[in-house]
Amino acid sequence: MIIRLQIPTPPKPENTQINLLPTTADSGFKFRQKVLYLQSLRVNPAKALHKNPNIRSAPISTLLSVTQCLSSMGVELAAAGRILDMYPELLTADAYEDIYPILDFLINVVRIPFPDIRKAIIRCPRLLVSDPDTQLRPAFQFLTELGFSGPHRLTAQNTVLLVSSVELTLIPKIEFLVGLGFEYDQVRNMVLRSPGLLTFSVENNYVPKVEYFLKEMNGDLEEIKRFPQYFSFSLEKKIKPRHRLLMEHGFSMALSDMLKVSDGEFNARLIERRLRMLDSRSS
Repeated sequence: MIIRLQIPTPPKPENTQINLLPTTADSGFKFRQKVLYLQSLRVNPAKALHKNPNIRSAPISTLLSVTQCLSSMGVELAAAGRILDMYPELLTADAYEDIYPILDFLINVVRIPFPDIRKAIIRCPRLLVSDPDTQLRPAFQFLTELGFSGPHRLTAQNTVLLVSSVELTLIPKIEFLVGLGFEYDQVRNMVLRSPGLLTFSVENNYVPKVEYFLKEMNGDLEEIKRFPQYFSFSLEKKIKPRHRLLMEHGFSMALSDMLKVSDGEFNARLIERRLRMLDSRSS
């Protein structure tokens, strides 16, 4: 587990074995209090206790302090509940030792404005369980060297990249794109224009979309250089259906024209092209 958890050490009863149910009226009341609090946040108590048994021994003040910490970042209670349900290890984290250093890193190193911290956390709650020194800092350094600085600096929209492994996630994706025949600087420009490229799976996204583009669409990779957002569209729900419609009518479109518009606009363009074709034949 990446985050450093502070486990409270309250006085133990004579029987140090932790049972499934509390053994005294007092501990039973405190346990019930924590369960009710988790339920009020819409955190699944059974899942939370399974993933983080330290909740049993932690005072409820610890749980409250974590919620207050998130609130100080602008995270609403409902959103905080969703985050804590995803990462119940946060429930017994020490705000000052475990969470505020992450906040400090985002503000003072990554230079995310404080009003945008809420957006960054909600978009990527995993930031809160990522160690600044072993995870966030190496990723930030790699991304900065790649070109994510100045006008291309990281924002709350793409801080998700900070939780990616440099060796296992970021580098393999860049190497895959270079392996398609792109120059490194071309790939660099592509990911700076579309940072989401670094979040897509090579196996589940890049490979099938490249194969379809080259084999079925007879595409030229130069077009993907111009429109790297191609990889952000669903292959089954958008790319294939629209390409097949174009083929049925004998039309072709640039990737950006084919994919960026709504279904209604796409169909309107098809109708317009068909009408032009009919007019040209009748004239």
